[in-house]
Amino acid sequence: MSDVTRILNAIERGDAKATDELLPLVYEELRLLAARKLSAEKSGQTLEATALVHEAYLRLVGDGDQHWTGRAHFFGAAAEAMRRILIENARRKHRLKRGAGRNRVGLNDSDVAVEGPGDDLLALDEAISRLAAVDKTKAELVKLRYFAGLSLEQAAEILALSPTTAKRYWTYARAWLYRALTQEQ
Repeated sequence: MSDVTRILNAIERGDAKATDELLPLVYEELRLLAARKLSAEKSGQTLEATALVHEAYLRLVGDGDQHWTGRAHFFGAAAEAMRRILIENARRKHRLKRGAGRNRVGLNDSDVAVEGPGDDLLALDEAISRLAAVDKTKAELVKLRYFAGLSLEQAAEILALSPTTAKRYWTYARAWLYRALTQEQ
């Protein structure tokens, strides 16, 4: 059993000290995952990888009722937490109260308007929610692949699918999402 799995089991049993041991072990992997997620965002993102990791970690271990089956499950949950944080951040930026619809203007170069946050992440989230209504397993596979950065084999293991079935589901989900996203434009 890996150290991460052992610590996750200890957290489940209520060992408060285990939470302190977990962060140093998973921090760098979580930070790389967060950096990967933020690199897909448009410029002008105010959230940094470190803040995203800290917020996701607090959401993961802050609730005492989390139950992870192992390392892959934990990182899948971390990716889902990061996805939710990014979605909340995008929604917050789009509120009229926060200046949505206005063009940002750089302070150093007042004649060039800076592009605001895009709707890509929100559109993807809505499409994944619609896919989940049709087929929850395929939607979970997309979340694990896209937001957690897991390989097809790792995602298949978490979802208890054979690699062949996972590959078939992934092909279907990508086509479904492509169609859903292109029809919205």
